[in-house]
Amino acid sequence: MFGLFKKKTLSLMAPMSGEIIDISKVPDAVFSQKMVGDGFAINPSNGLVMAPCSGTIAQVFPTNHAFGIVTDDGFEVLVHIGIDTVELSGEGFTRVLEPGTKVQAGDTIIQVDLDVLRNHDKSTITPVVITTPDKVKSMDVNLGLGNKEAAIITLN
Repeated sequence: MFGLFKKKTLSLMAPMSGEIIDISKVPDAVFSQKMVGDGFAINPSNGLVMAPCSGTIAQVFPTNHAFGIVTDDGFEVLVHIGIDTVELSGEGFTRVLEPGTKVQAGDTIIQVDLDVLRNHDKSTITPVVITTPDKVKSMDVNLGLGNKEAAIITLN
């Protein structure tokens, strides 16, 4: 009975090492204007891309530039590695885990060579977007460097 009024929260970790930035700073209007959903972004310092939460890999795009995770509660998170990186047709991206794989927060899903992105004049800024906004009551993002816990989501 006492747990009846307890808030249900989900912690999202930064899927890459680097600086956590506000989603409005992403150099692509689809993300910065939250057309896909709200979230945050990473200005990465290395190319290991990890699960931001525990769940199941729902999808990895054929070019390996983005993936989606669904938690056991049906909460969906999209990680989009870089901007306009679909144009690279997979160059510089290596898939580590396949769709359908259960993951824990911190498991490596994709490895990306950030120099390949830079050499093709692609931004390495990586949006992390909640694609089930109806499940979100509020979100607190921890901006800055070194924040493993990037966001706390209060669920409906």
